[in-house]
Amino acid sequence: MNLTIPYHLENFIGGNFIGPLSGNFIDNVNPATGAVYGQIPDSGVKDIDLAVKAAKKAFPAWSAVPVEKKFIILNKIAELIDENIEQLALAETNDNGKALWLSKIVDIPRSSSNFRFFATGIMHFASESHHMEDKAVNYTLRQPVGIVGCISPWNLPLYLFTWKIAPALAAGNCVIAKPSEITPVTAFLLGKICKEAGLPDGVLNIVHGTGQHCGEAIIKHPDIKAISFTGSTKAGEHIASIAGPMFKKLSLELGGKNPNIIFNDCNWGKMLTETIRSSFGNQGQICLCGSRILLERSAYENFKKYFIEITKNLKVGDPLNEQSKQGAIVSKVHFDKIMHCIDIAKKEGGTILCGGNAVKLEGRCANGYFIEPTIIEGLTQSCKSNQEEIFGPVVTIQPFDNEEEAVELANATNYGLAAIIWTEDINKANRMAAKVQAGIIWINCWLVRDLRTPFGGIKNSGVGREGGWEALKFFTEAKNVCIQF
Repeated sequence: MNLTIPYHLENFIGGNFIGPLSGNFIDNVNPATGAVYGQIPDSGVKDIDLAVKAAKKAFPAWSAVPVEKKFIILNKIAELIDENIEQLALAETNDNGKALWLSKIVDIPRSSSNFRFFATGIMHFASESHHMEDKAVNYTLRQPVGIVGCISPWNLPLYLFTWKIAPALAAGNCVIAKPSEITPVTAFLLGKICKEAGLPDGVLNIVHGTGQHCGEAIIKHPDIKAISFTGSTKAGEHIASIAGPMFKKLSLELGGKNPNIIFNDCNWGKMLTETIRSSFGNQGQICLCGSRILLERSAYENFKKYFIEITKNLKVGDPLNEQSKQGAIVSKVHFDKIMHCIDIAKKEGGTILCGGNAVKLEGRCANGYFIEPTIIEGLTQSCKSNQEEIFGPVVTIQPFDNEEEAVELANATNYGLAAIIWTEDINKANRMAAKVQAGIIWINCWLVRDLRTPFGGIKNSGVGREGGWEALKFFTEAKNVCIQF
């Protein structure tokens, strides 16, 4: 199929590709080169109104489509993603700055898995019934919400875009979806794939633009009954302030300041390998990264020695180079934010053990946004660097003396998304997992994902859960029917 990327991207509304009604566009920048290489629609209220109109027209028929037919269409989308993995991966890397090898083995395969998983899942999504002895029987109907809004971030563009869209469509909803304006290209290409797969016109509408204009219009539209959002806690707070009084269903997957808790009795080889990944994977631009490394004091100096050595050998370079382990930071704005956070850490008394500098490359990437993987020690838990999400290739390390102190440090932020625990003592692991305040706990591993499990955080890390039945329940309304004997 033709996955040509035009210089001017278009919205996908009612099965058609159309420009923004305002005629306004936003520059799209390749972060590895710093060069503008396309433009995207600067959509607003009128574009969202048009998308909602198309969705309303499509909803009665789509909500009534049998689950087996939905499976065929959604599974076809998954197959087309797999067939076009090379083009999609290159588009993702050019848009986001991540290493091409990472886009190929993680982002695009996971995007097809999302569609395949929920295409299958909807065929097994069962209703409940409750028998009241000789009085009555109750059964639950799960019906689609209607028109829903899905707003996704820039760090895992197609991966998280499809994570929301696939269950929404499987449940019988029509979707108004907004990708990040920083990484729009694979979302644009998904529109082409959905058209090719036979998804009826108006069922999925992809509208590009900023959060201020396009996202705000989605949140405020009275006919959009549910919002699924992944992004910053600050943005989530704003969305909740608007959608809450309108009584919209809300699923908010927000920020994290995740602890990586390391005991001396762990498997050191595996721990070091995975801690490099959980610290600097995707340039640290994953909400699940373990940005606060907490070390049992007896392991501290030994860990520091090996961790610094490995980190210094991580090659920062052109994302298209297979040898590059670290690609570009997603945008100049985010690059500046990360560098500012490193400066704050220094002012707070932190010692830079490794990294801390911008990287200037030669050739194609001379004007790109690159930062060395950075390790900082000597900071208190209460300081800004250990409290606020940096979302970059920056980790802090702190010692602890016992389990109680480890739990206290782990829980000493307003976030509660994920935590990693390293120990060969299963009793200790279970004790820690029960006490650490996080929605996701990994023991002796990181980012091992079963799509059936509930995904989300507590405290300021979010509201609700995604994944498995949780996602299908969110995108449906429960209706109880009682029949008296």
